[in-house]
Amino acid sequence: MRRVYVSALAVAAITLVPAVSRAQDDAKKVAAGGITVQGWAGKADGTASINDSKLSKEGDALHVMTGPAVSYWNPANKASGNYTVKATFSEPKFQSLNDHPHPYGIFIGGNDLGTDQASLLYCAAQGNGVFIVRGFGPTAFRMNGGRGESNAAVHKAAGVGQPVTQEIAVSVKGDKVECAVNGTVVASYDKSAVVGAGKLKSTDGVYGIRFAHNTEGTVTGLTMTKN
Repeated sequence: MRRVYVSALAVAAITLVPAVSRAQDDAKKVAAGGITVQGWAGKADGTASINDSKLSKEGDALHVMTGPAVSYWNPANKASGNYTVKATFSEPKFQSLNDHPHPYGIFIGGNDLGTDQASLLYCAAQGNGVFIVRGFGPTAFRMNGGRGESNAAVHKAAGVGQPVTQEIAVSVKGDKVECAVNGTVVASYDKSAVVGAGKLKSTDGVYGIRFAHNTEGTVTGLTMTKN
C-alpha cells in the first residue's frame, strides 16, 4: 500500500507542474525595446525593466508592444478638477503575443510616477468583452473584482488574430469617477472610493496609458477635455 500511495503522489505532482507553469504566464522580453517617443516616460511593473517593452511612434499613433506590463506617460499631460481623458486603442491582431486576452486602457491621477510610491487609477478593456478598473496606491488595488466584468459595450474580436478596437474614457465629474467604453459608462465610483489611504493621492495628476504584459496595440487620439 505504501508503494502505491507514493506513486499516486508522484503522478499528481507531475500532472500539476504544467498547469502551474501555464498559470505563471511569464512576460516575454521585446527585442529592441525602450521608449523612442520624445517627452514620454514609463515604468514597468515590479522590478522588470522598461527596456523589455517598447513604445514608439507610427504616424499619429503610439505603438506599444509589451513584455512586462507597463504604464506610459508624458509628464506634461496633466489634468485637474473635472475632466475627461480618452483615446482609441486598436489591437491589430487579437492575442498576437499571448494565448488569452490582456487589457489596455487609460490611467488618471498619476502622482509620484516612476517611484515606489506611485499612485494611479486605470480603466482598461480587452478583446473578449471584459473591462477592468485597477490602481496603484502604491500597492495594487482592484475596483471591479479579480477578473473584471463583461459588458456589451466592450467590443469583441471576431477571433484570435483578428482586429478589435476600443474607445476608452475616464472622467472626473464632481464627486464621481467614471469609466466609459465605446461611449457607454461601464463603471462609476464615488471619488471617496478611489482616493485615500492605499489608493489615489488625488484624481488630479498626470494621465497616460496602461498595457498588460505580452500585448501589442496602437493608441490614437489621446486627449483631455475639461468637463
